[in-house]
Amino acid sequence: MRLKPISTSNGGRHSGALWALLCLFVLSLLPAIAQKKVKTAAKTDDRVYLVHSDELRYDQFGPVPDAQIVKGKVQFMHKGARMWCDSAYFYQQTNSFRAFGHVRMVQGDTLSLTCERAFYDGQAQMMEARQNVWLKHRGQTLNTDSLNYDRLYNNAYFFEGGTLTDKNQKLVADWGQYNTQTREAVFYYNVKMIEGDRVITTDTLHYNTQNSMAHVLGPSKITSKSGEIETRDGYFDTKSSKSKLFGRSTVNDKDKTITGDSLYYDDKTGQSEGYGDVVYVDKKNKNSLLCQRFNYNEKTGLGWATGKLLAKDYSQKDTLYVHADSVKLFTYNINTDSVYRLAHCFRHVRAYRTDVQAVCDSMVANSKDSCLTMYRDPIVWNANRQLLGEVIKVYMQDSTIREAHVLGQALSIEQMPDSVHFNQLSSRDMFAYFVDGNVRRNDAVSNVRSIYYSVDDKDSTLIGLNYLETDTMRMYISAQRKLQKIWTCRFEATLYPMTQIPPGKERLESFGWFDYVRPLSKDDLYEWRPKAAGTELKKVQPRVLPKQRLDDDEKNKVDAHSGIGKSTGETTEDATSNGEHVTDSTATKVKTAVVASGKTTAKTDSSSATTKKTMAKSGGVATKRKTK
Repeated sequence: MRLKPISTSNGGRHSGALWALLCLFVLSLLPAIAQKKVKTAAKTDDRVYLVHSDELRYDQFGPVPDAQIVKGKVQFMHKGARMWCDSAYFYQQTNSFRAFGHVRMVQGDTLSLTCERAFYDGQAQMMEARQNVWLKHRGQTLNTDSLNYDRLYNNAYFFEGGTLTDKNQKLVADWGQYNTQTREAVFYYNVKMIEGDRVITTDTLHYNTQNSMAHVLGPSKITSKSGEIETRDGYFDTKSSKSKLFGRSTVNDKDKTITGDSLYYDDKTGQSEGYGDVVYVDKKNKNSLLCQRFNYNEKTGLGWATGKLLAKDYSQKDTLYVHADSVKLFTYNINTDSVYRLAHCFRHVRAYRTDVQAVCDSMVANSKDSCLTMYRDPIVWNANRQLLGEVIKVYMQDSTIREAHVLGQALSIEQMPDSVHFNQLSSRDMFAYFVDGNVRRNDAVSNVRSIYYSVDDKDSTLIGLNYLETDTMRMYISAQRKLQKIWTCRFEATLYPMTQIPPGKERLESFGWFDYVRPLSKDDLYEWRPKAAGTELKKVQPRVLPKQRLDDDEKNKVDAHSGIGKSTGETTEDATSNGEHVTDSTATKVKTAVVASGKTTAKTDSSSATTKKTMAKSGGVATKRKTK
């Protein structure tokens, strides 16, 4: 039996419609499947819940018709915070309440707040606490009468005066805020921070309770037993007792003050630093120091200063100014009765006072013996006088000069009123002694040579030049600064009339007038003017006796002449043993008379032959005297 094929012409239409219906059904199910896969975010509960109250009622005709009136052990809860009070108005629609009586809020285990009345806004998470407010957070306690606590930003504001207590610190201000998350506090207006004996008074204070760092802004004052600090911008580490001061600050320590653009101080180590126009003032000793950088340790007594350095001493009538590139301070036997200090001033030292000026390369001030020592080409000027040597030592007594020692190549020069002639005195060493600040005695020791111009008392004209050589000379000077008398041992002297002075005799070999390096004023101290090249003092090597030079070829020649007798120009020691001579102001009159008498020669020994030769060459008159 043969089967007939079935026709699918109409069936194909039905199957296509079926497939279309199936596709539409699947598409309608896709959104539902997608919704099942998407996780919905958990909804936060912003509502304020009334947890408990002994009494709850409504009063539609009362003063608060939209509030629930709750009384007795009232408790609220909102976002992890719990609040208690005696009674409250609960505004459920606005998600807020007003609490009265023994209000208390606790947030976690680190923050608690108590007050007498408060308003809490659940939407803004703001609590307005009033009357006897106490906020405690970890180790800090904030007390005020009006405080707004913002739970959203963790800020507590007070604006009617408040006190923050942090361990040993207490902060008082008219207005301020405290962040419970960062634990930073900011206080404004009449701010006072008290820690032990230290009191900080300022207009603005930033305080971090975690690291105990305080930052003051505006006119501020810090007082303690050790002193007082004034600043406009300062940081204080209350743990380590370190301070950083900016904005032209001042540290007052009893009779001493330090002012600078930036100051750093460590109370534990005693280290202090200053930068930018630093001014140090010692009110007790009446002196001050100006510089750009300053460093000092009050416990060790060590310090230094540099940069446009200028020291002032105003203990006398006239102020003494001293400039140097740098200065170092050393203190010995500190905190004992035998304490003393050394101040080393080095490089380009210049000093100025109206009556005295000085320059040198370096200087050391020693408080033990009140000595001021100048090294390397020191020069001192007083009026028309100049004093120089290898080393100059000045001894003080109550800020007044007592002695002055010039050691090595000593040279004293006095410029005459005509500014052309100079009185000169040179020796190995010189010693000057003062009374009430005025020189009264001057001693010249070893290899003394002098040039002195005699002056007519009537018309002040120059009479002649007196050249003298001796081993030791002592001059006595009156209180009116006039020469009274001269003491010398054996000497040789020659007097030349003004018209018959041999060429080159008017100046000593070591003569040097250095007025061009002399400070002219206190403002001229910063400009260093060195000596002309070749005029610096050179160290003089001591003479070595021939018998000490065994390898010298001239030794035999010296031995051959060893039998020659000593002449009148023998050593100073022999001359001193022969006798001494004392003259006074009458010596000048005698010399004047000799010149006026005409050609006169005092011949005492064979050395006068040299004088005769000089007279023959000059054609004039010279007088040479040797006195025993």
